[in-house]
Amino acid sequence: MKVLQINTTANSGSHGRIAEDIGRLVIERGGESIIAYARTVNESKSELIKIGNKLDLAFHLVKTRLFDRHGFGSYGATKALVRKIDDLDPDIIHFHNLHGYYLNIQVLFDYLKKRTKPLVWTFHDCWPFTGHCCHFEHVSCNKWKSQCFDCPLTSAYPISWFADNSRKNFQQKKELFSGMKNMILVSPSEWLARFLEKSFLSEYKIKVINNGVDIDNFKPVSSHAIKEKYKIDRKYIIGVAGTWTKNKGLGDFIKLRSILDKEIEIVLVGLTGKHMKQAGHEIKGISRTENIGELAALYSGAQAFINPTYVDNFPSVNIESLACGTPVITYKTGGSPESVDDNTGIVVEKGNIRELHNAIWEIINNSDRYSATVCRESALRNFSAKDRFEEYLELYYECLVKE
Repeated sequence: MKVLQINTTANSGSHGRIAEDIGRLVIERGGESIIAYARTVNESKSELIKIGNKLDLAFHLVKTRLFDRHGFGSYGATKALVRKIDDLDPDIIHFHNLHGYYLNIQVLFDYLKKRTKPLVWTFHDCWPFTGHCCHFEHVSCNKWKSQCFDCPLTSAYPISWFADNSRKNFQQKKELFSGMKNMILVSPSEWLARFLEKSFLSEYKIKVINNGVDIDNFKPVSSHAIKEKYKIDRKYIIGVAGTWTKNKGLGDFIKLRSILDKEIEIVLVGLTGKHMKQAGHEIKGISRTENIGELAALYSGAQAFINPTYVDNFPSVNIESLACGTPVITYKTGGSPESVDDNTGIVVEKGNIRELHNAIWEIINNSDRYSATVCRESALRNFSAKDRFEEYLELYYECLVKE
């Protein structure tokens, strides 16, 4: 079985690592794995195919910023990709994120409708069934159910400075993504699956497969060396994000710092220099790292992992933390609460800093209940990448039988 996955990144970030883990499992089962990606790459077990170049990305960015036509740039890069798909002739094509300034969905789906290859599409956000945004729940917008227009989120990723083409984008996506002969949709969360069932994609089978984590790499380890490296000399809580946008809760950490006892340090991983200045000297900022060993040590040493996210699907950072034995405190956002139970974390209302503060002390003062052993066992039982991604292989075989 030859599987081609398409994603913005290769073995980088949560979605890139998911594709990598699926590819590794395909190879272990005697198959062939190829990952096509646009940017940010780490060493991979799969064969890698680069999509486009910096110039393609730049033109797509301009088309998005000026005309709100994200997903309709990168014409030449996508033409080259479909020629490569013809050459490779994969048995299965598996989409992850198709946005990110690197693909022309018109070119891609016009091609796929002629080839009728079995398709699996994992939805990491809502972009495919909206006219612009990746998440809409935080602004209580329901236009995606029937027809997007007058988008309230053109200033959010993928940012458009002037135009609002949400109506046209929505209509074209609906036309392009409908009527595929052999496509199955995957949602990592029950939360997103419910939205898919109400969208124009409801014609397809929708299967929930939770994200998994590499439990051999994300595991409880000594944090002594990492604390020395970053000069962490107190108990600490941790936050981790690939990109600290406003919706990831950086501002909430700053508010939390003002009321949290100084004996508890706040450590945030993934901050840029600009973010570090914004956070101030009382928050320990660490630049983004692809070093999983460092991440595991940082998770392992923390009293709790804090995820004050305002928009999310099924965040991998939650289960990375659990795999390292650290309980999770998350906002009641999207599918984020689905990864924790009464003994592995606490769910609080969005924006309630006092409740967040109290949850931290609840976990610190009840360490037997929220123990590393219980958190680790939950990850082993529910979120092992090998177990979760085995479900993808079963799905691939199901698609091939249908074909």
